[in-house]
This record gives sequence, structure tokens and C-alpha cells, in this order.
Amino acid sequence: MPKKMTMTSKILIWMAAGLAIGSLINGFARDVVWVQDYLVNGLFHVVGALFINALKMLVVPLVTFSLICGVCGIGDINTLGRVGGKAFLLFLLTTALAITLAITVATIVGPGQGFEMAGEQSEFVAPEAPPLTQVIIDLVPSNPVAAYAEGNMLQIIFFTILFAVCVLMVGEVGRPVARAAETLNETMMKVVSVVMHVAPMGVFALMAKTFSLQGLGLILPMISYFAVVAVVLILHATGTLMILLKLLGRVSPLRFLRKMRTVQIFAFSTSSSNATIPVTLRTVEKRLGVDNPTASFVVPFGATINMDGTAIMQGVATVFIANVYAVDLGLSGYLTVIGMAVLASIGTAGVPGVGLIMLAMVFNQVGLPIEGIALIMGVDRLLDMMRTAVNVTGDAVITTIVARSEKRISMDIYNDPDAGVVEDVHLPHGVSASKTGAA
Repeated sequence: MPKKMTMTSKILIWMAAGLAIGSLINGFARDVVWVQDYLVNGLFHVVGALFINALKMLVVPLVTFSLICGVCGIGDINTLGRVGGKAFLLFLLTTALAITLAITVATIVGPGQGFEMAGEQSEFVAPEAPPLTQVIIDLVPSNPVAAYAEGNMLQIIFFTILFAVCVLMVGEVGRPVARAAETLNETMMKVVSVVMHVAPMGVFALMAKTFSLQGLGLILPMISYFAVVAVVLILHATGTLMILLKLLGRVSPLRFLRKMRTVQIFAFSTSSSNATIPVTLRTVEKRLGVDNPTASFVVPFGATINMDGTAIMQGVATVFIANVYAVDLGLSGYLTVIGMAVLASIGTAGVPGVGLIMLAMVFNQVGLPIEGIALIMGVDRLLDMMRTAVNVTGDAVITTIVARSEKRISMDIYNDPDAGVVEDVHLPHGVSASKTGAA
């Protein structure tokens, strides 16, 4: 019997088809009204938006139940603090390494040197960033219900961790709450599996719409900037992070990358670390063997504060704009950029486009013209997709390293290439589920 196509292969094929069809539409049917109305802004837009909404629909309940399970599963406040401390420091370390690598490569290559600005450049008006005091105040929700309704991840994480710690503190009385959270968490993981079966079509629609509107032609005038960011993103994901995984996690990087392919594709197509949380959580637990408490705690935490990809964009963009406007930042300027990027990543939400706002803060700090951001906005959407794939890879790497240090990972599952495969979805009428592909 021939082997069935894996979920990863299906998604890759549909993604390539979306890229090809979108590029063709952009090249040959950009002005054809019915194509734009019925395909690009009709079918592609609706299917893509439905898929994104389906993923986002899972995020808040899954993060809530999984965090409660995580805190109650760890069971000890001291252990919880140790796991959180390790994760936080490692996330800051990877962000610092990411932007240092970006600035180093960009300084050597020199993107933007000799760049000629053609015609009128559109202006970029940077939204005003809130003061640090307000960011700290906003960590604590004045109304938890509003935080859940608005999907404010930092506030949701704060409230859920506080609630779960108190469930631990009340002892036996809190056991039914913990058990209910475990049941609801398992149910939500099954919902994730169901949603993953429509992923190929959702990914196709997202890719087709993006490339119908953007097109590959936008890259050409900015090829030096685009190429340096893309190369550094790949170097960080396959080099820096894998070296850390090998040295600190003592596990096989190649096996890790094979099992993470689907998560990276999801992140690439959605451009949102938060929307990818359900898929990341499922893969880290079922495919990589990290226990539920550790994965449930570290993955949502990472999706909120780990922004390696955004830091890389900020580093390369700073060098690029400095070269375009012939501004010599010097060593102190670049050190300022590194420090700013690391601090900014803590308060950066995992949603598309927020990197440009953080970049405006960095430019302000080192004295570069904010309007320079308008130059890179054209290709930012495509790079945003790549950045998000790097971000979720970093989330999974740190989760694996922390789990390994705490002896909370099953190496049998990690080393099993078929562990955690996505199952066929059947209604409960006696038909057995069969394996169809890797998560």
C-alpha cells in the first residue's frame, strides 16, 4: 500500500501553488477587475481570513487551559520560578545574539550603499510608543474579562499564572479546577488537530492573496536589504539556535528541524506568533516530547516576548537606512541598537507589522530619519512571514532546552520520527483513526 502524503508535504505543495498563482495574477491580471474582485479580494481573502480566525479562535482558550495545566503540573512555586527565569534569560540571550549577528553581517555586506531614491517617497508616520511606566502598569489587567475579549496576551498570561498559582495554594479544594483544565486542554488540542486538516487550503489562500498584491517585483529595488535580512534569518534559525540546542539541550538539531517544518510553514503563512501558538504547542508536546507543564508555560511566554526575527530586521534595517542617508552610527550607535532591540522585544506583541513600530523607536534613539522606514515597507510583508517562522523556531528551541535542563522531556518521543503524527478526523461511529502525516 503506497504511503500517504504527509501533512507537511501537502502544506508545502499548496503553499507553492499559492505563491505561483499569486505571482501570476500580480504579473498578468493586476488590472483585471473580475480577478481582483472575485479571486483576490473574494475567494482568497475569505478563505485566508477564515483560516486565520480559526487559528486565533484557539489561542486564548488554549493558552489559558494549558497555562493552568502547566503551573499545576509543575506543582512547586520554586520550580515554576526556575523554569520561568531560565526561559526569560534564554529568550533575551537569543534576541541579543540575533541582532548582533544581523548588524555584523549587514556591516560587512553594506546594504544601501549607493542606493538612489527614485521619485517621491511615501511618509511613514510612527505610532507613538507608550512610556515604560505604562507598559509595566499594563501588565496587570484592571478587567480580566476585557483582557480576554481583546486578546491582550501579556495580561492574559499574568492573570492565568496568578490564578493557577492560587489553585495550587488552596490545595485539595483546587484539584477539581486543575482536573477540569486538563480535560479542557486535551479537548482544545483535539480542536487544533481538526483545524490542521484545513491548513493546506488556508495556507494556499493566504499565499495567493499576499503575492497577488505584493508580487515578486517589489523585491528587486530593495534586493540588497531583502537578501541580507533573509540570509541572517536563515543563519540564525539553522546556525545560532541549533548550536544553542546542541550545546545546552544536548539533542539532535536535524531531528528538531524535521519535526518543526509544519510549525514554520504555519508561522510563515500567518505572520503571527500568537496565531501559531496552537500548532507550536501541539508539536512541542506530541512531536518533541516536552511534558505538558513545561510546554504550556514556556511556549505562550515565548510567543509574547521572543522576537528574534524582529530584532534581525531592526539590525539590518538600521545599517541599511544609515547607509542610504550616509549616517555614521559608530560602535556606540550599534550597541544602542542592540540594547534597544533586546528591551523592545519584551513588550512586542506577536502580531503582524509591529516590528515597524519598534523600528521607529530604535531610529529615534540613534538619530536616523523615521521617514526612511517607508523605503522598507514594500518588502516588509514578505520578510514578516520569514521573521515569524524564525520566532516560533526560537520558542520551540528554548522550550526544549529548558525541558532538557529540568528533565521534563521524553527522549523516546523526541527520537521517534513518527511520534505525534496528525491523525485522520472521524466522527465517533467506530471508525478507527489512522496516521496521515507529520505535525
